Amino acid sequence: MEVTLMTEQATMTLSAKETKLAKDLFHAYQTHQPLKESDYDGVVTDEDSAYRVQKKLTALKNETVGGYKVSLTSKQTQDMFDSDSPLYGAQVKSHFVQSPVTLHRAELMEPLAEVEMLFTAKEDLSSKDSLEDLLHKTKVAAAVEVPDSRFSDWFPSLSKYMVMSDAAVGGFVVYGQEMDADLLFDNVDDLANVKCELFHDGKKLKDGASSEVLGNPLNSLHWLVEKLESQGMPLTAGQRVSSGTFLLPENLTKGTWKATFDKGLGAVFLNVTGD
Repeated sequence: MEVTLMTEQATMTLSAKETKLAKDLFHAYQTHQPLKESDYDGVVTDEDSAYRVQKKLTALKNETVGGYKVSLTSKQTQDMFDSDSPLYGAQVKSHFVQSPVTLHRAELMEPLAEVEMLFTAKEDLSSKDSLEDLLHKTKVAAAVEVPDSRFSDWFPSLSKYMVMSDAAVGGFVVYGQEMDADLLFDNVDDLANVKCELFHDGKKLKDGASSEVLGNPLNSLHWLVEKLESQGMPLTAGQRVSSGTFLLPENLTKGTWKATFDKGLGAVFLNVTGD
């Protein structure tokens, strides 16, 4: 209990420079005018300071948190950002949108496309939950996450702590039909064997696999539940989690995007129009 309270207190106390970064991130979020990372050297130097900034940024958005996205869930992406563990970003409710959907380039800055498995909590989740518990307590859906940063030239050069500060470079999460996870999958291991394909304007770009997500997307969900609980922010019923990409991201350009999944998860459709 003491650890939770101490962590929560540390998360709430921002320096003047951290507060300015959070406000500048929010301004960029509103105006789509990108920031330069070099203007903020030394402001966030560890996980605590980065999550403090993220928490302030989330508060400035003044909107219900609809859930979270988990990033750096494969060794390849962890190596790209010099990390040995995942990180998370809070996502506002309006940025979880159901497929099919049209996004306008004017709403975005430098977006990417990632293919993910989305979980929705049917009840409050706990760090004491086993992977099997999480299977029974969630709905699951196919998803295309659209990472987007408030910094220019961000991928893959943005530092890990700036990624954390910028809500894990959260943009939009487009999700398909939600189904009870334990009805779609017989057991925990089945979630590690989902395959996907990503298409742009009818052309297949690449394949992906759920095993890229910490070996099993339920491991990613469990990591997030533990992390949030340690910060005094339990994951509650109704919140959604985009659990990590099956493949290295593609630049989200204009046109029609489709991600298809096996194992009965279905497909996600996303149209991107010009400015």
